[in-house]
Amino acid sequence: MKNRIIIGFISILLYGCIEPFEAEFVDFESALVIEATITNEIKQQQVVLSRTYRFEDEGPTAESNAIVSVSDDMGNTFNFQDTGNGVYLSENAFAAQSGRSYQLSVTTVDGRNYGSDPTQLTAATSIDEVNAVRITNDDGVDGVAILVDSFDSTGNSKNYRYEYVETYRVIAPTWNPTSLTGAPEPGCDVIKIPNTTDEQICYPTSFSNKIILTSTEDLEEDRVSDFMVHFISRDNYIISHRYSILVKQLVQSNEAFTFFKTLNELSGSESLFSETQPGFLQGNVSSKENANEIVLGFFDVSSVSEKRIFFNFDDFYPGEALPPYVEPCVPSAPVIANMGGCVLRPILEIGAGIYFGDNGEPSENEGPYFIVPRVCGDCKVLGTTEVPDFWIE
Repeated sequence: MKNRIIIGFISILLYGCIEPFEAEFVDFESALVIEATITNEIKQQQVVLSRTYRFEDEGPTAESNAIVSVSDDMGNTFNFQDTGNGVYLSENAFAAQSGRSYQLSVTTVDGRNYGSDPTQLTAATSIDEVNAVRITNDDGVDGVAILVDSFDSTGNSKNYRYEYVETYRVIAPTWNPTSLTGAPEPGCDVIKIPNTTDEQICYPTSFSNKIILTSTEDLEEDRVSDFMVHFISRDNYIISHRYSILVKQLVQSNEAFTFFKTLNELSGSESLFSETQPGFLQGNVSSKENANEIVLGFFDVSSVSEKRIFFNFDDFYPGEALPPYVEPCVPSAPVIANMGGCVLRPILEIGAGIYFGDNGEPSENEGPYFIVPRVCGDCKVLGTTEVPDFWIE
């Protein structure tokens, strides 16, 4: 049962990274999962609470209405508010301070109390450079590597974890100033109107969803050189027009680094069910009342450095064709109606299709209008139209 819990825990922390596995278990015990990294950034700090879940379930269950706080050894307490989906944000912005010890406290809605070991902020080390370089990776794929350099002359950092946030401009390839909609009167007819709802240019954002670690423990100096935190295939549409990535470097304690390293090893498909797999991945959070209760997760207090870069597709592939769009955008021409009733109008009303152009010579099984998937003519499917504050052309 403990093995099953730890596998479910990995799926929560790396949700979306692992292929679905069809299985059903009879014996199952829900365990609290705590994800918390407090940093030296002045911001609303975040704690995420969830529950392990069965393989047949769609995903983790958020732990709602808990009382969450972080206290330091100077008598300060920082309270957190439930913002939904298991995400708790500190009521006020604060930053972890060097030399102070911090502890996490969680009381769930059923009155159970949990806490972390006292944890101190790690040494601060800044990112020196983030570079984008065209490479062919080990799988023979042409693309752009995001590389990081950093150096700690004191040699006190050594353990590094990386996260990134990528934002990119998307241009809907078949956006049209004209739109199709249902006619005012009931029935199957559709009419053309000016397009006032669909957007051509958007700025989606996505976050890293894997554990990225490196250590300089066995090196002569505490230097990270050309460490690849991300690789983007040449055929990935996100680099078609303009791309930006914010790389975050978190310095970790030996305990935190070991925890995340073990978790990363367990996330491999070959190791999940290996005979050498440990039954329980011990973190630094536990029940205050029941030493035998399984609690999963780690309360990490890390110093952070970050750096952002931009690049265009032409910077690495001048004069070459752009990557294929996220959707093939092949037009079709559904009939207005058939013996079963309306055909085109319901497609438009549920947002499954969007106007592409007129079908000048429809065949017997075609209608007078071409449509494409909505994402092809309305980029809002992918992200916001608002230009980010940090965006630089």
